[in-house]
Amino acid sequence: MKDLVVYFSATGTTALVAKKLAQAIGADIFEIVPSKPYTARDLNWMDKNSRTSIEARDKSMRPEIANKLKNINEYDKIYLGFPIWWYTAPKIVNTFLESIDSANKTIVLFATSGGSSLGKTIDDISKSCDASTKVISGAVLNPDQDVASLKQWAKKY
Repeated sequence: MKDLVVYFSATGTTALVAKKLAQAIGADIFEIVPSKPYTARDLNWMDKNSRTSIEARDKSMRPEIANKLKNINEYDKIYLGFPIWWYTAPKIVNTFLESIDSANKTIVLFATSGGSSLGKTIDDISKSCDASTKVISGAVLNPDQDVASLKQWAKKY
């Protein structure tokens, strides 16, 4: 079985980390692409009526994904990356997880953030996974980290 790096990145920061991580561990990579891209206005966390603010308040929101991962059965470990929004993963990450068969998989979370920790992410993510899925709270990673340090980090899992 192979490892897979899956990521959602609204501004490109998480994409940088995900691509380095995939290179570091020799994993395949998959980007979660929203059907409706997020604009700068959508990402304005100070506006309570911005798209992301509305999504954060409504736990049932599941933004649509433009692309589908068809070969999930080829992987047993998934490194799942995203920016931290309101102390958790963006709702589109839940959309992704609910679109795949995560049974008996290990999912290692990694995030990018301007200062927040993973917060309540593991609880929120676990609700979108099969009961047999092992979800591991990895770390908040920095886009400036080099490939060697990311390889060392991934070896823990």
